[in-house]
Amino acid sequence: MYSRIFQFNQFRALFAPRKPRHPLVRVAVGLLGLAILAALVFVGVFVGAAMIIAGLAWKLLAQRKSARTVPSQVVDGEYRVVRKQALPMSR
Repeated sequence: MYSRIFQFNQFRALFAPRKPRHPLVRVAVGLLGLAILAALVFVGVFVGAAMIIAGLAWKLLAQRKSARTVPSQVVDGEYRVVRKQALPMSR
C-alpha cells in the first residue's frame, strides 16, 4: 500500500510547478510571465474590438441592402393624430 502512495506522489510531483532557485532566473521568468499576460490581454482587446466593428459594419451593410429593395406589399399613406376629446363616446 505504501509503495502505491509513493508512486502516485512521485507522478504528481512530475507536473508540479517549481520556482527556479537563482534570483535572476526568477525575475526573468516573472517578467516573461507578465509579458505573456500583457500580450494576451492586448490581443484579446483588439480581437474583441475588431469583432464589434465587424458586427457594426455587417449591420450597416445589411440595412443598406434592405433600404434599396422595398417590398411590393408596402402601402404609403398619410396619417393624422386625433385628440382624445374628438373621439366619439362608445357608451
